[in-house]
Amino acid sequence: MASALYNALFRKNFQMLGAVFAGAFVFELGYNQGMNKLWDYNNRGRQWKDIRSRYVEQEDEE
Repeated sequence: MASALYNALFRKNFQMLGAVFAGAFVFELGYNQGMNKLWDYNNRGRQWKDIRSRYVEQEDEE
């Protein structure tokens, strides 16, 4: 299995570079989404998106 992984991703420099960039991109997306969910969970009820309706007047539809 290690030999197949080496031949598929790390044998040539451009393949390794592509694998590293793709892995970093996927990791960054997952990490950002996870941290945003954690932040929203820990600060629910205190963020503008949660309390906006208390302070913004509804416009009358005519």
